[in-house]
Amino acid sequence: MTHVLNNVPEGADDRLVSVISQIATVAADIARRIARGGIDEDLAGATGTNFGGDAQKALDVIADEAFMAALSNGHVRHYASEEQDEVVTFNPDAPFAVAIDPLDGSSNIDTNVSIGTIFGIYPAADHPDASFLRPGREMVASGYVIFGPQCVLMVTLGSGVLKYVLDPQTGGYSRIDSPVEIPRDSTEYAINASNYRHWSAPIRAYVDDRVAGSAGPAGQDFNMRWIASLVAETHRILTRGGIFLYPSDARPGYERGRLRYVYECAPIAMLIEQAKGTATNGIETILDQVPDTLHARSPLVFGSANKVARVTTYHELPGEETSALFGTRGLFRS
Repeated sequence: MTHVLNNVPEGADDRLVSVISQIATVAADIARRIARGGIDEDLAGATGTNFGGDAQKALDVIADEAFMAALSNGHVRHYASEEQDEVVTFNPDAPFAVAIDPLDGSSNIDTNVSIGTIFGIYPAADHPDASFLRPGREMVASGYVIFGPQCVLMVTLGSGVLKYVLDPQTGGYSRIDSPVEIPRDSTEYAINASNYRHWSAPIRAYVDDRVAGSAGPAGQDFNMRWIASLVAETHRILTRGGIFLYPSDARPGYERGRLRYVYECAPIAMLIEQAKGTATNGIETILDQVPDTLHARSPLVFGSANKVARVTTYHELPGEETSALFGTRGLFRS
């Protein structure tokens, strides 16, 4: 069988590789369409809202329809998407179930910031919802495609992270052989600081100590990043290390975080763990959680393992010790 991906790991399930190749092929077409955005169509035009209440852009719908069309004829039994209210069933005898965010970061379409596609692949269950309402650790593969200066596919089949770069000359993806592991040492953290007043005390304290820098208990200076594109944040962390935080907060609708477990948090968490990082909801490991609905939300903290562990430590401190007034509390540094 011919795939758009070259240098596929020896022994990989050819049916699974076929599904990933279909996703990569559609992504290549989307990348070309994005590159022409504004010339003959408005990809950032509003088209309504999805089931979760998020605004849909034209490209959200375009991408969802393209992935559905490609995956409907092959090895996918069930398809769960951010843009679909319910699971869509394709082939009743197919072995896999695909959870997908067809176009992540769509609020950035008109600003020419990197956006992407996130996906996770499970063994298919007989009941559509049962394919996805399970621990993320049961995925057999996950990945994302980032549409940036390069179109890059980052994917894991459960044994490390593979990196493929789209060659615009051939239309195929070339595997980059360097191993993908998250650096331990980094002074970058990513969080939307405009929500500071809504955060819990442990998250505030953690960020306060990063802001205090070398004058605080961490003993070193940090840089804050925030792109508002999960694939872009993930790609930076896989490349340079650091930590990403999207915690729950006190606002209505944010009590359980904002990112979706099934097609955002779990697939990213699998990639991060395979790159020797850690992903939690602030306290507990993401991949061991079980979503109660298809569009269930979750807090998400991921990145270099020592950084993520530090956030858990802040949640374990007594309430008075997380106050910003205790700037010299002496937590071990990271």
